[in-house]
Amino acid sequence: MDRMINDQQCGQSTQDRPERCPHCGTLLPRSQKNWNMTMLLCLFLGYFGVHRFYTGRIVSGIFQLLTLGAFGYWTLVDFIIIMLGRFKDGDGNPIINRNAKYPGKIA
Repeated sequence: MDRMINDQQCGQSTQDRPERCPHCGTLLPRSQKNWNMTMLLCLFLGYFGVHRFYTGRIVSGIFQLLTLGAFGYWTLVDFIIIMLGRFKDGDGNPIINRNAKYPGKIA
């Protein structure tokens, strides 16, 4: 199930991930971090939390570094969350694949 995205301008919610609010037309916040880079960092250096440092999630990156990605489980969960387009940067904005036909959805 998709998460609801709230528009700060008009207060309306939408379930899909449009670039603009369907109610008032304002741009919805998106992360400036590269989805492909986040995926690659998680895949190859996820045990050290490098993808979390890259996205601005420093505190959880330190915990991942100290626990070696919680022995791999945390890294695996992060990889799946990134792949689904649900991973958020340090500002709380979703990191999505802008090149995908339906960002954040697997089909």
